[in-house]
Amino acid sequence: MSYIRAEEVLPKELIETIQQYVNGKAIYIPSTSKKEWGSHTDTRQYLIQRNHEISQKYQGGSSIASLAKQFSLSEKSIQRIVRRKESVWQVVKRRASGFFET
Repeated sequence: MSYIRAEEVLPKELIETIQQYVNGKAIYIPSTSKKEWGSHTDTRQYLIQRNHEISQKYQGGSSIASLAKQFSLSEKSIQRIVRRKESVWQVVKRRASGFFET
């Protein structure tokens, strides 16, 4: 993160007011427009695809230990991924079964 000198962008009166609270300290001013995590890179999409592949392989009979080794993750991480995918499918199935009932 780069710093901008307050004297270059803020009015002197505002700087004096801020100095009453944090004189000589660095402060962070958050952006007004928050972007979603992963919106600047392909990381989010990569993780979605990877987790889907892990879930598919687990459902196909691969063990937690072998998946952990294959994807260079801990067994606990693989368990979390599989558990999340299973809970999502349970919700989908529950909603779908209610949809088709007469």
